[in-house]
Amino acid sequence: MRSKLFFGLSTLGVILMLSTSCSKVPQAEIDSANLAIQEAQAAGADQYVPEAYTSLVDSMNSVMEGIEAQKSKLIKKYGASKEYLANVGMYANEVKQQAETKKEELKIEIQNILTQVKTLLDENKVLVTEAPKGKEGTSALVAIKNEITAIETSVNEANTMFTNGEYLSTLDKVKAAQTKAASINAELKEVIAKYKMNTKGKKA
Repeated sequence: MRSKLFFGLSTLGVILMLSTSCSKVPQAEIDSANLAIQEAQAAGADQYVPEAYTSLVDSMNSVMEGIEAQKSKLIKKYGASKEYLANVGMYANEVKQQAETKKEELKIEIQNILTQVKTLLDENKVLVTEAPKGKEGTSALVAIKNEITAIETSVNEANTMFTNGEYLSTLDKVKAAQTKAASINAELKEVIAKYKMNTKGKKA
């Protein structure tokens, strides 16, 4: 009877030893997945593809919850967790690439808008010289010239931000500059058109 009990305990001990040795916390896989997530964040994923990045972090948290649950069990099984961690690592690489792609798209968009703003500014400067110079017109033109100067300052600031890699902020700034420059352009053209029409009417 004692020998059977001893044999049973010995067998249980062997099983526990094997299960423990084969089911250690997959720390290497955890570290690898965390590193991949950090690289995605370093690429700006949390800014440029926030939904994908949040999903990535949520996936990692879910895997870690599963690992913590296994830790409390007598016989621990981390096989599934290892697979999930590998998937998190692959997804992190995808999210990183999405962020890089988004940045390239933003760069192109910003550069296109900057080109449009420059064209508008050049045209506005010409239109200012064609605008009527009456008493009220002179003060209005001074204000418009100041606005043009302010836009040019904003564009210079945007260029600095672009160089520093602040693409989202740069996009907001150049869009605001574009809107203002377009507004001035429309205003000047309207004033000039009315002035020319009035001048023709007087001559007639």
